[in-house]
Amino acid sequence: MIAMTDKERFIQIYNDNIKREGADKLLDFLENKSDFFTAPASTRYHNAFEGGLLKHSLNVYDCMCAYMERQRVREDYGLTASNETIAITALLHDICKVNFYRVSYRNAKNDKTGQWEKVPYYEIHDTLPYGHGEKSVYMVSGFMRLTREEAMAIRWHMGFSGAEDKNSIGKALEMFPLAFALSVADMEASYFLEGAEK
Repeated sequence: MIAMTDKERFIQIYNDNIKREGADKLLDFLENKSDFFTAPASTRYHNAFEGGLLKHSLNVYDCMCAYMERQRVREDYGLTASNETIAITALLHDICKVNFYRVSYRNAKNDKTGQWEKVPYYEIHDTLPYGHGEKSVYMVSGFMRLTREEAMAIRWHMGFSGAEDKNSIGKALEMFPLAFALSVADMEASYFLEGAEK
């Protein structure tokens, strides 16, 4: 049996779970009008390679599914979410990074030859400076309606690693447990599965 590519897996998860009006137009945008499937997830911290954003989105989805399956999370915290909500928040939390990076070149010394060479690297080229989580909410909302909890989860998925007022972050995570769950899944994917050296 031939294994699915990351793109094929993303599209299958998306189509199997996200049935909301406008979802088809959003997927068309991702496939045909953006670099979602080839963009990096960052310039140097995690998944800073072609296809890194796609890989990160799938990693967050897998971490989120595993987190939501924990009995204690469901029973003690009362956190439940539909498969559609999990897919929307996990797969689309970083949509703000589409058409955000571009390849540039710099000189670097080749350790083996001692010669200077032009090497490619990713740089930020933000044509819609609208923040991070809020930009993802804005972009998704242009295609389909989000529930308040989904919007809050995507908005605050950076948790306390974001630059916002810590009191606001804490209140949002307290009021919207899905936001806390997505933040945990994002950190697990970013730091444990990916990281700068992986």
